[in-house]
Amino acid sequence: MFTYAEVGATRDAVLPSGYNHLRYRTELGGPETMAPAAEAVLTFAAQRAIGVRMDAAGPRAVPGLRVTSGLGFANLRIKAPCEVVWAEDTAERAGYAYGTLAGHPECGEESFLLELVDGRVWFSVTAFSRPARWYTRLGSYAVVAFQHLYARLLARALRRLTA
Repeated sequence: MFTYAEVGATRDAVLPSGYNHLRYRTELGGPETMAPAAEAVLTFAAQRAIGVRMDAAGPRAVPGLRVTSGLGFANLRIKAPCEVVWAEDTAERAGYAYGTLAGHPECGEESFLLELVDGRVWFSVTAFSRPARWYTRLGSYAVVAFQHLYARLLARALRRLTA
């Protein structure tokens, strides 16, 4: 069961109040980058490319798929269980969003979306979240800064993976 009520809200233009919001968008390249970037996003290769452990119940992001991401080293890894709430895979749009489940250090949703617009591929990360554990409440400013860095690192990884 999701740990927040606004399931699927990353598809909307208006994110719910009461959360920290992240909106990051950057250009990746021309239309030739769409297919490999979509594959990297939908198979969690972008996250793995920046060192995030992604344990998924299946090979691709589809609604209902359980995913646990892990940040850290060895036994000091923080596990973050999520479930994919929506996914898209068309020639013009590809991506997904996952929402937090019990045990996640945050509460909310994050989407990773590629869009082909006017011959250019754009990558967006949209998220709303708030702390769900004592350590994320204590380090809330660091968590927000990390989320912004994480989006930029994913974009950099996608540029490498599609070069």
